[in-house]
Amino acid sequence: MVPKIPLLLLALALLLAPPYRSIAGATDTLESVPDLQRAMYRNIKSYPCVRLLNLSGEIGCSNPGQEKVIAPIVRFKQSSDELTRLSAVLLPLEELEGLFLRISKDMDFAQKVAGVLVESDGYPSKSLGFSPAEKFPQSSFAPYKNINYEWNLAGSGIMSNQYNFPVFLLSPETKSFVQELAGKNAGGTDLYQVIVAEFDLVMQDSVWSSLPPINISSEKPSKSILMAVASQDSASFFRDRSLGAESPISGLIALLAAVDALSHVDDLNELKKQWITYSANSVLYGARPHMRCHLLPIKYLAFVRYLEHHIESPAVLEIGSVGKGLDQATRATTFYAHAKGDSSVTKDMLKALQSASDSLVSDNVKIKTADVSNPGIPPSSLMTFLRKNSSVDGIVLEDFDSSFTNKFYHSHLDSPSNINSSSIAAAAALVARTLYILASGDLTVNLMTLNSIKVNVSLVEELVGCLLSCEPGFSCSIVRNFISPSNTCPSHYVGVFLDSPDTRYPEYADDTSRFVWNFLADKTSALKGSTSSCTGKCNSIDQVCIGAEIEGKGRCVISTTRYVPAYSTRLKIEDNLWHVIPASTLDPMGSVDPVWTESFWNTIGLRVYMVQSGTYDRLILVGGIGVTVASYIVTIVTKSFLAKAVKND
Repeated sequence: MVPKIPLLLLALALLLAPPYRSIAGATDTLESVPDLQRAMYRNIKSYPCVRLLNLSGEIGCSNPGQEKVIAPIVRFKQSSDELTRLSAVLLPLEELEGLFLRISKDMDFAQKVAGVLVESDGYPSKSLGFSPAEKFPQSSFAPYKNINYEWNLAGSGIMSNQYNFPVFLLSPETKSFVQELAGKNAGGTDLYQVIVAEFDLVMQDSVWSSLPPINISSEKPSKSILMAVASQDSASFFRDRSLGAESPISGLIALLAAVDALSHVDDLNELKKQWITYSANSVLYGARPHMRCHLLPIKYLAFVRYLEHHIESPAVLEIGSVGKGLDQATRATTFYAHAKGDSSVTKDMLKALQSASDSLVSDNVKIKTADVSNPGIPPSSLMTFLRKNSSVDGIVLEDFDSSFTNKFYHSHLDSPSNINSSSIAAAAALVARTLYILASGDLTVNLMTLNSIKVNVSLVEELVGCLLSCEPGFSCSIVRNFISPSNTCPSHYVGVFLDSPDTRYPEYADDTSRFVWNFLADKTSALKGSTSSCTGKCNSIDQVCIGAEIEGKGRCVISTTRYVPAYSTRLKIEDNLWHVIPASTLDPMGSVDPVWTESFWNTIGLRVYMVQSGTYDRLILVGGIGVTVASYIVTIVTKSFLAKAVKND
């Protein structure tokens, strides 16, 4: 009987020991350590919500401490589902706002949320929209008092809150896999193992150009200034999913197409006014379209000094969201002019827009004045101009009247499917002809020239593909003609300075900024046939080197296209360190400037793997106690047996 006891113990050990299985669930044949690692861990392609900081606090997401967060995955069908232990919650996007609201009100529930995984697609409530921004984005910069107005009806404001747990958006290709893993946890068929998620979340440049080029060596201006402005940065709750197709990239594409159309017009030097195009950074993260000489590279101080003589009271035409102006039923494309005040300059701009619209009657492009009941202009860069100088005259061109038509403002869902390239082309034509009429001043508008200003629709469609999708993305020919992009998939997340802005010409600018700079420099250059090759810089201060990143394609052209580092005027850099300076009483923007910055992090990652379940741990404990007791009994029995055997001998 004695030999049977070790056999029983061996059987117990084999029963408690789980077989090795990969994260996918199948038993694998392992031939190397990398095979074992790949079988045990699966890195999940995803997009994080990150922590941002300003002078008054923090927003965004981060691990609660310096350690990684590890928790079992539990799938929620609704935000009202319950948790029994600390877990990583997997849920549909449409339930995210409800989950955050519940977390803010139910502390017992909040303590059980270790992290959140958001399913990327299958959003059924598109009619309701999803916008994590506020009802009135950038309200602190508004040049009027009614900051409770709701421009963004779909806005939830969740991206302005602080979350002390990691939040990741799953990529479409990993969503089903993670759902399958959560299903295995919910099924409870494996007593030994549970699948967990491990969260590792421990925590640009604007471009100016002019058409035709400005003689920056001239001390006195020869023409007054017309500014055409569009934003080139977007934002999103999830950092690396910031396409911003409708808001604001549709406006940027319209501006680029308008510049291209105007570049084919002859005798621009004969016009009374000077165009300046400005692709601005987003105000949301503290980048503001203001200029300070000490913030710019020394090479461009002459250029900035020239502009500052005129920038006090420019006429500003800003192109906002223009990708949803087309009415599919009537085939009419309608835009709204949001004007500041009723000065003579503003009236002239409205008249020019109407004249441009009349010239496009065959294309059914219409312009309307925004409702007078609106509190003022919508969220835009023009708001900051007005806060800086209330005498600035300007108009914001949008595809909406009293509230955003974009139901996915500052959302990763603001993708190419949310816009219509025909609407963008119509806006570009309207802007190009309006600028031509305004630049003519008191001269009689040449109707033949006006009607000859055509937008290249193919260019608009190509820019949509280049700037708003991964295929072709930045691998498209028009981008490859100018720059060597760092990524194929575009992202228009607001730029981040990692070093002194003096080092950012031009290789430290992001892909979008470098492309816009090269495109504008090419389209606004004078004497295109008289160029010289270059690899970075040109000898003349009036020239710039475009296409320098492409071997053998760099050429010097006469163009007043410049990078302008766009960041808070309350920041300065000394000894390679950034410093916050006190708000100046002479700068009305200083008191409301939050001065945003990102957190620091080493790596951001999300992976899943199996760990021993609590049930398995309890079985091991019970089994260990049993083995100990059995061993003690065996020892006593064996001792007694040996004692009797010796006595008998």
